[in-house]
Amino acid sequence: MRKHWLVVAVSSMFFGALGGVILSPTPANAVSREIVELQQQVSQVLQQQQDLRSALDTNSATLKTLVQQSLDSVNQLNSQMGSMQKIVQEVQANTGSSISSVTQTTQGLSDNLQDVQARVGKLSQQMSDIQGLLQSIDAKVSGGVPASGAPGASGTAPGAYNQGVAPPISNPPAAGAGPGPGAFNSPPPAGLPPVSADTLYQNALRDFTAGHYDLSRQEFSDYIKNFPSNDLASNAQFYLGEIFFAQNDFKNAITSYETVLTDYPHSFKLASALYQKAMSELELGLKASGIRDLREVERRFPGSDESRRSQAKLREMGATAPRTPAAH
Repeated sequence: MRKHWLVVAVSSMFFGALGGVILSPTPANAVSREIVELQQQVSQVLQQQQDLRSALDTNSATLKTLVQQSLDSVNQLNSQMGSMQKIVQEVQANTGSSISSVTQTTQGLSDNLQDVQARVGKLSQQMSDIQGLLQSIDAKVSGGVPASGAPGASGTAPGAYNQGVAPPISNPPAAGAGPGPGAFNSPPPAGLPPVSADTLYQNALRDFTAGHYDLSRQEFSDYIKNFPSNDLASNAQFYLGEIFFAQNDFKNAITSYETVLTDYPHSFKLASALYQKAMSELELGLKASGIRDLREVERRFPGSDESRRSQAKLREMGATAPRTPAAH
């Protein structure tokens, strides 16, 4: 029994010592080591935070620089666009005046070409008439020449013209002289001015191209007055309208263009006269009439330069041609 209590006492002392060891506080050196490690970790976190802040500041400065550079580039681009717009406006203004001058010159060249074509046609007809006359004379001479010493050998006997003998030519015209009166069955009418139709027209066209509008208007008016049935009379009437248009007298310009359309139905200037009439109406603020005539140019003269210009003008005004209703 005593031995049993001795064992219990020893056991109690052992377990008490063990519990004391377990429940005793951590040594000071272990706590100090954990605190040092925690401080190191905190220092690392603070350093990383500082590095991140420095990187953010650097990126922010770089981004601000890039934004400023972009703004400067946009401002420079706006300035360049403004300068370019001014240049384009100046070019358009200069181009408009140049196109107007070129158009007048082209019209003058076109009229000169038409004049040349008309002259060539007349010369061709005259050459055909002369060739026919020569062939007729050759045929008559080869079939009815009198023998030597026969009546009419030294002169033309009465009735020789009916026998196929060509009449003698007395006082032949000088070299370079034009055909005599009645040579082509077209004697000059009485009352013509001393200047020829061709000279008067060329002078008027030259003065128009040079901008001498008052003188050119007088010359074209004289041409129409003295040569109303000439091939180029309609051209002269058209150029009267062009002169009034150039002088901003749009009412008289419309009247001149209408005269071309009504009095010269076969003129080469019909498309141009109708287009210019429309432009004159637009200048006077007659928008409905101008649009109607521009559409009429498209309808009557498809494929022409005036038709393309009419289409462009209608698009510029936002007045596209109305659609034709479909047939049922």
